[in-house]
Amino acid sequence: MTRLILGPFNRVEGDLEVQLTVQEGRVADARVNAPMYRGFERMLTGHAPLDALTIVPRICGICSVSQTVAAALALRQACNAQPPANGVLATDLMLGCENLADHLTHFYLFFMPDFTRQVYRGRAWFERAQQRFGALVGSTPGNGLHNRAAVAARVRWFELVGTLGGKWPHTGAILPGGSARALEASERVRLLVRVREMRAFLEGTLFGGPLEEVAALTDLAALQRWCQQYPESDLTLLLELAADTGLATLGAGPNRYLSYGAYPDAHGVPAWLQGVWDAGTQQRLPLTTQDITEDSHHAWYRDTSSESARHPMNGLTEPDADKPDAYSWNKAPRLAGCVVQTGALARQLVDGHALIHDAVAQHGGTVLPRVLARLLEIARILPQMEQWLHAIELHAPFFQPHELPAQAQGVGLVEAARGALGHWLRIDDGRLSHYQIIAPTSWNFSPRDAQGIPGALEAALVGAPMDLPTAGNAAANDSVAVQHIVRSFDPCMVCTVH
Repeated sequence: MTRLILGPFNRVEGDLEVQLTVQEGRVADARVNAPMYRGFERMLTGHAPLDALTIVPRICGICSVSQTVAAALALRQACNAQPPANGVLATDLMLGCENLADHLTHFYLFFMPDFTRQVYRGRAWFERAQQRFGALVGSTPGNGLHNRAAVAARVRWFELVGTLGGKWPHTGAILPGGSARALEASERVRLLVRVREMRAFLEGTLFGGPLEEVAALTDLAALQRWCQQYPESDLTLLLELAADTGLATLGAGPNRYLSYGAYPDAHGVPAWLQGVWDAGTQQRLPLTTQDITEDSHHAWYRDTSSESARHPMNGLTEPDADKPDAYSWNKAPRLAGCVVQTGALARQLVDGHALIHDAVAQHGGTVLPRVLARLLEIARILPQMEQWLHAIELHAPFFQPHELPAQAQGVGLVEAARGALGHWLRIDDGRLSHYQIIAPTSWNFSPRDAQGIPGALEAALVGAPMDLPTAGNAAANDSVAVQHIVRSFDPCMVCTVH
């Protein structure tokens, strides 16, 4: 039996450390440590409520729009604001823009470069992977060509948020009453041009064909037929190397999946459904937010009662760096005491997409279905954004004025690229008296709870093979399988902000 510590991981937002117990060449036990304490929840208390809209985007430069939307929704509930339809559409457009860009970044810059590691040299697909996804080193010709194209497309794509929100990251346009910036007719035309540019990249490089046809795929057999039709697409290469490396067998997490519902309209009806998918019973269950708790038994926080699990509206963030048996700055979120996965895979399972249901039915909630769900969301989001842009009524209001009461509380639930993001706040005497945040990585990378039940990634890592020492990989503790599993959850460690 060997104990290893892997970390810090590269190509991860923030710090991440994974402690592994290895037995007979496979992971027998895993503990995931978020080693960075940031204290945003404590910073927020005492501020004027609207200050949250300036502070919370700074939690993360990758998903700052998501954090802003969650805060705005919580404040909206607190003051019972009713934003006009244009304000909701503008917010959905900014959130969709960020989520699509995050999925694109994950695929091209975080996940696929691992297949250019020396451990894979000699595979039939290695040279093609190197050419498309190799590290962006200087101006090396013929290396990382698709990575470069994706970065260029992403830069142009973010002009949507710049136009709708004034700037990115950390836009100040998203408010409880809608959006502070109205859209002009000429700006809509320019945004539609940017959408067409992104569509051209996706259909020409990532998928090889029309997005609507990708979104309409019903099962893995249909996906294979698609790839035969478009053999040069990056999606086709993904499936080829996934079959060769066993991605569909790696990293099965817990069989419950959480989604808060994504992209609500002016009436609060989400474009993608809210709920919990139970893969064991094959049922979509209603979400009861009162069942959400955070357990701090193995986190470096002081327990002030006999029970370490608290609902976030009653949560505490009191650091205790010397706490016995603790090993992470991340608390352990649970839903009715159960561990859940969240993210694109959860969203598409809860929303009932046939392709993802078939992938999970055949392989479980493993690495390949997680990556496929992100790519599917790209194909679904962009056409939806085209519809939202056309639905905006020029010269109609984007914002409804509102007043925040001196005493109130609110909850803001949103789907960031990485999954379920929630903000819980209370206002007393006109100031924020309580603020708690549960980010997607808090769910997926949680430590054990008081019952000793591991978090989603901790469970998914058990059974992963460790690389054998070779001439090109002298250290047996450098497991590419562990890398694939960790990256399939797309960690954003700075968002575990307690």
